[in-house]
Amino acid sequence: MPTALDALPQPPVGFTGRADDLAYILGVLDPARSGEGPAVAVLSGWGGVGKTTLAYAAGHAAQKQGWFTGVLLVDLHGYDPQPAQAEEALEALLRSLGVPHEHIPPPGAGRDALYRSQLNARQEKGQRLLVVADNASAIAQVQPLLPPGHHGMLITSRHRLTGLGRMRTVNRLQPEDAIALLEAALKNNDPDDPRVGQDPEAAERLVSACGYLPLALQITAALLAQDPGQPLSERADALGGAEGVLDGLDDGERSLRTMFDQSLERLTPQQQDLFRLLALNPGPDISTPAAAVLADQPQPATERLLARLAASHLIERSPAARGRWQMHDLLRAYAQEQAAAVMDRGRAPRRRYDQARDRLTHHYVQHAQAANTHLDPTGSPAFARFTDRNQALAWFDAERENLMATAHTTPHAALDLSFALGFYLRWRQRLQDHLVVRALALDACTKLNDTRNRATVWNNLGGALQELRRFDDALHALETARSLYQQTGDTNGEASAWNNLGNTLKDLRRFDDAHHAHQTARDLHQQTGDTNGEAIAWNNLGNTLKALRRFDDALHAHQTARSLYQQTGDTNGEASAWNSLGIALKDLRRFDDALHAHQTARDLHQQTGNTHGEAIAWNNLGTALKELRRFDDTLHAVETARDLYQQTGDTNGEASAWNSLGIAFKDLRRFDDALHAHQTARDLHQQTGNTHGEAGAWNNLGTAYRGLGSFDEAVVAGKQATAMLAAARDWFRTGEAWGELATTLTAAGADTVQVREAWEQSAQAYTQAGADEEADASREHATNMEIVEAQLPTDAVRPEEDVASQSG
Repeated sequence: MPTALDALPQPPVGFTGRADDLAYILGVLDPARSGEGPAVAVLSGWGGVGKTTLAYAAGHAAQKQGWFTGVLLVDLHGYDPQPAQAEEALEALLRSLGVPHEHIPPPGAGRDALYRSQLNARQEKGQRLLVVADNASAIAQVQPLLPPGHHGMLITSRHRLTGLGRMRTVNRLQPEDAIALLEAALKNNDPDDPRVGQDPEAAERLVSACGYLPLALQITAALLAQDPGQPLSERADALGGAEGVLDGLDDGERSLRTMFDQSLERLTPQQQDLFRLLALNPGPDISTPAAAVLADQPQPATERLLARLAASHLIERSPAARGRWQMHDLLRAYAQEQAAAVMDRGRAPRRRYDQARDRLTHHYVQHAQAANTHLDPTGSPAFARFTDRNQALAWFDAERENLMATAHTTPHAALDLSFALGFYLRWRQRLQDHLVVRALALDACTKLNDTRNRATVWNNLGGALQELRRFDDALHALETARSLYQQTGDTNGEASAWNNLGNTLKDLRRFDDAHHAHQTARDLHQQTGDTNGEAIAWNNLGNTLKALRRFDDALHAHQTARSLYQQTGDTNGEASAWNSLGIALKDLRRFDDALHAHQTARDLHQQTGNTHGEAIAWNNLGTALKELRRFDDTLHAVETARDLYQQTGDTNGEASAWNSLGIAFKDLRRFDDALHAHQTARDLHQQTGNTHGEAGAWNNLGTAYRGLGSFDEAVVAGKQATAMLAAARDWFRTGEAWGELATTLTAAGADTVQVREAWEQSAQAYTQAGADEEADASREHATNMEIVEAQLPTDAVRPEEDVASQSG
């Protein structure tokens, strides 16, 4: 009798990116494997991800290995309105095996037994067949088709069908593989199609808009082939434009929306409803408790529904954390369409969806407010919803993107979340997010005509701008806040604005104005009895006094701040005061005391889980160890600081640590490593627009080049540093930089006139800074060149010390 044992189609043009999947499947089908169960692989994944194509490719690869003498293919139409039943599939397989129609039993009369006997007979003849059951939607469709003996089977499904064989989830392509597929499909229609090669950036955007989904890419290639003149950028724009991405993924014969419709129709009404409701979540993923709030169902019942959606590959479990769920962008677009269609049915369904959205927003706001009480340094009672700070931080970390997205939804949500997220975003150094949420709050105040919160919102916005080094914008915001507080008679608020103004003025190097601002803040906080606010003001006042080189006064200020923080139980604030105290002690050359202070700050930050504060403490600990000539310990400290800064995303802090690292390398005479470290610091400061930090890096680059004997480069770097520091009006550092340049010129054998001029510039800068002792030393160098030559080489360059100014 005739048979149909060679029915496996070739994979489409451009099949790529499935090496790992193919290796796994071939490992299951390999006849050499023994004792590992039947040779059955179940390939699952959402519609359009390429399961069928992968099964065809695996079948051909297995045949090429000589593992099978034939292939049986059956399409189970699992997601059509009328899926094939197992009896129908058995009839098709028996026909392919050559069984005459009249010999095939009627349904229910032993077709499965005949099927197995046919396969057993072929096994006895030395034949091995591969059965490919494509597009299954239920275990009952496939179970009777499992082959006996040594035969193999591949099953594809949009559901996770358990208990049939080895399971493999088929995921979207990697970006580079998606581009290769797109290009191959285009060149299959026209070998001279140049569009991918001509515009690789547009190709990347296009495959991203297609979600790296093979079916979407094939549809897109077909549409591009129909319009050979269409640039890839135009097609990418169209997929992201008003027409909607799903409208743009339909070529008349294949439609992604239709495929999604088929999957949705296989769900129960409850599962369908939850799938649509999930589209209301504004962020990229959702937790099980939040989904339960959205569905207004008990959490266990919601979790079961979510698990069924995941088994259908309409959502997936987050790989980052258990109990979180996410949806592919194309499926999210489809879910949003479905939700909109339901809401368009009338007032009742729209009200129901609006209520679900309100419940979810309320859930996020309430939890954020509760978590915030565990970070608030003012000592307000912590809500019992979270057991401790670590649990609160973990919740914030998991929900940050959802909270930021929720802040964009309504003015009320923006205002509430601005107040609830501030401490957390600063704690984690999410400074751009911090600015966004503060700006949203200001916009919300305008929309809601909220005069009560306007001053605080301006104050918070100013603090966020200052952290991002947008000092002029910060100054405007904070002066506005101060005026509004004065108009309403809010003395505590005014004190907070003065404090933030002081920080910004200090960053602008207006030290006298900053000193006045911090003194005013301190006095106002004392007037209102706000001990924590007074502690912040004292600590920031100390930082400004150090900038004014009033080190004894700075020491007193930081000691006062430390004592006040201890009174209020603000451990994080106390750690900040210890850190500032350590810097003041170093300036007073009390290095052992400074070491103790920075170690204490580090330990307290570790105790509170403040990674960014710990990074600051480690970096400053390194500078104290350097002064004690414990160079290996210095290296360890600043490397730890660098790693922690990278972990928190603080690029400026990382630059500071790289600078300290370079100085430590110079102390160890590792000048090549020092050069790399200072170049990295310079580049990072340039990246963030921190010209003052960049100037310091240039100065240190000059000393590294000098250590390597590269005097021309050292002179160029030194001149760049002096110019930038003078432009920043940092006269003390300018004096230092001119001194380093003079030393470099001496080492390079420059004309004594040039060297003398450099020392005179150094003395002049120190005089402007009020540093008379240093100015006299530079003048002595200028008049007595032998002093300079006796001191060569000089490698002592000031490291960057991290001073953590605190917002009010």
